[in-house]
Amino acid sequence: MKPPSPEQLGWRSKPGILGQHASTPQSVHALIGYFLKDRESPTPFPGRDALAREGLFDWGLGPPLEKVIEGAEHMRFLLQSPELYRQSVAIVEPWPDVGTNARGEPVRASKNIAYVLQQVADADAILHPVWRSGIERPDRLASVLSAGLATIVQGGNPSVHDERSFDGSRATLDDLLSLVDQLLLRRSAGSAPTIFICLGHQLAAASHVRLLRRAVEETLALDRLPMDRTGRALGALRQLCERIAGIGNALPIVKAGEVVARGWQDRRFAVARNEGVEVGTRRLLPYAPGARGSHVPPELHATHELVADELDGVIDVLMAHERELTVAMFHGDEVNEEAALFANWAYKSLHDAIVPMRHALAVSPLAWLLALPYAVELLGRTQVDESNWTEVSATAIYYRDWETRRIRRSFTCQFHPELMADIRDIGGRSGPRYQELKNNDGIRLFMRLLYHGMQE
Repeated sequence: MKPPSPEQLGWRSKPGILGQHASTPQSVHALIGYFLKDRESPTPFPGRDALAREGLFDWGLGPPLEKVIEGAEHMRFLLQSPELYRQSVAIVEPWPDVGTNARGEPVRASKNIAYVLQQVADADAILHPVWRSGIERPDRLASVLSAGLATIVQGGNPSVHDERSFDGSRATLDDLLSLVDQLLLRRSAGSAPTIFICLGHQLAAASHVRLLRRAVEETLALDRLPMDRTGRALGALRQLCERIAGIGNALPIVKAGEVVARGWQDRRFAVARNEGVEVGTRRLLPYAPGARGSHVPPELHATHELVADELDGVIDVLMAHERELTVAMFHGDEVNEEAALFANWAYKSLHDAIVPMRHALAVSPLAWLLALPYAVELLGRTQVDESNWTEVSATAIYYRDWETRRIRRSFTCQFHPELMADIRDIGGRSGPRYQELKNNDGIRLFMRLLYHGMQE
């Protein structure tokens, strides 16, 4: 059966909508750089910076929001149309909205991402509302997503520590985690960066723990490596995995003096309820360790300090050089600081142990370990109230190329950089003008993450 054409689906076949010429990855990157260079320069599309009016901007209504993957037929068509997905930013929507604002409006923040991308760089977006379409093949979907300009995994109401909170969605918690697992393993040379926002940020934290548990279990179950004649390399790796499992099983999660989870098998180890609901604008501050108690092994902090000194997480550099940064928070759960420190230590320890044996792993069932992140740096925090913090408000996920030693990055943030201070979606409100976007801290930060991620 012949697949439908873009015209039959109501999709544009030419990337871009604001300019006289089709957009390209190079033009998108250049326009993001132009947007970031200052706060005064005018829009590159004069007369076109009023793309959305209140009530007239929603997915599926028409350009630029017409590309929505609603089911198997759309997915089959997309698989046969690399010219579309390779020149677009993919948005994974795990839930119909990211929450309800103070006005009582459900906020569909994916529209804001599409609007900002179009206004800043005339970049198209393709929406994957997996809550409606489901996730049939996480590995295949991740391959398509990672081949585009970038992937954004959006927020939503459910809790990563409660699988029942995903009831009503066609994508279960395990479906979403399987997809995020695959996205984390596909950040390779030439692949798209992923930005995980809010619920996406929490899913990424849970996936780090899943991948590490899988690495430990499969390593301890392996009898031999084909190129490791003496068994010395596998023995050293097994010894490390036993240590990772030991710390993972014993590490508690402590909030306000109360143990809320004990060990990496606990469903609340990676993500748990925050001490308080955090809604509204907050100042983004540099990460400062808050879990200095005796329950956190000192080597976890020491390894994080080493990573922070060695690598550039973009957000931390921006906080050091820009004026005060204000971001929009909209969440009740948080990524646990202890779990994030543990993931960073375990990833880096595995990487350092694997370096001398990488060629033996490459021809073994453990070859997938070569795709694991190198480290996870905690970048920023926000203050919930007088006594509580969201300690892990942003992270950088680093990948070190085994042969060139070059670094690639993806990013996660608990805050919503795509939302303005009013916490409303575009369509619920009129679209902000280019100059308003250019002066918004969250939008600038979002664009900077894309700009740097696309270079790698």
